[in-house]
Amino acid sequence: MHSISSVAIVGGTHGNELTGIHLVNNLANDNYSLPDSLDYRFLIANPDAVATNTRFIDVDLNRQFALDNLTYQEHSLYELNLAQIINRKIGPKDNPHTDLVIDIHNTTSNMGPTLIVLESSDFYRNMSGYLKQQMPSCNILVEDEVSYLEHPYLCTCGKYGVMLELGAQPQGVSRADVYAQSVEMVQHILKFVELHNQQETPEFKGFEAYRLLDVVQFPLSKEEKLLGLIHPALQDQDFKPLKPGQPMFSLFDGSTVEYEGEGTVYPHFINEAAYKASAVAFATADKFIW
Repeated sequence: MHSISSVAIVGGTHGNELTGIHLVNNLANDNYSLPDSLDYRFLIANPDAVATNTRFIDVDLNRQFALDNLTYQEHSLYELNLAQIINRKIGPKDNPHTDLVIDIHNTTSNMGPTLIVLESSDFYRNMSGYLKQQMPSCNILVEDEVSYLEHPYLCTCGKYGVMLELGAQPQGVSRADVYAQSVEMVQHILKFVELHNQQETPEFKGFEAYRLLDVVQFPLSKEEKLLGLIHPALQDQDFKPLKPGQPMFSLFDGSTVEYEGEGTVYPHFINEAAYKASAVAFATADKFIW
């Protein structure tokens, strides 16, 4: 496994997720000590969305990095053009000159500090194990339902790429405790990279992680009007077990919709504000020992 020499740390992929914006600006201003064996690039990904404190201008930037979108051509949509510019800066995705991309996000759901990895290779397992060892409150979420290059996320412009999700934090708002978690996560990840390069990565026993399963939609009428809300018993219970027969939704008519799956799942991104437009109530995961 090759060593990591270049690292891009990205904030502002969504312009109303402020933690990464603060952190990238502080890192760029040398407000934190970083391992000096690495070359860094600090990037505010979507400056126009940051300036207007909105998630995006035209379309979600973090869904525009599919390989087909990165073939050069002029687009009328701001984020499609921006994705191509970013890909040229830190990619290109099909042959990257950046070894590791760390993309920092906030979520309005109660996920706490969460590391999202897009492959289950030894590199990501070792990074996850080291982070979990150093920061036990961190959740590890594996989204390997498709191959790394098939994901449309900004972080896939690097040879390796991860996303940090930190919450709960409202859109357009900053929280000092959430910001402190982001600083700690990035510092641990960079320390892991140092150990990886020195071939001194410690051995890890199995640790708890979660693997993405599916998404669950809000109940809608035939006219696609919302019929209910997340049930109070499920609200804020990210990465807690949801068992068959337990409540999921509290409908406006006073009834309850229960989970009818065959086994226990672990919801996350519960009531994420950014997903309301697509009527996504939460995602589910399986818990496993990695």
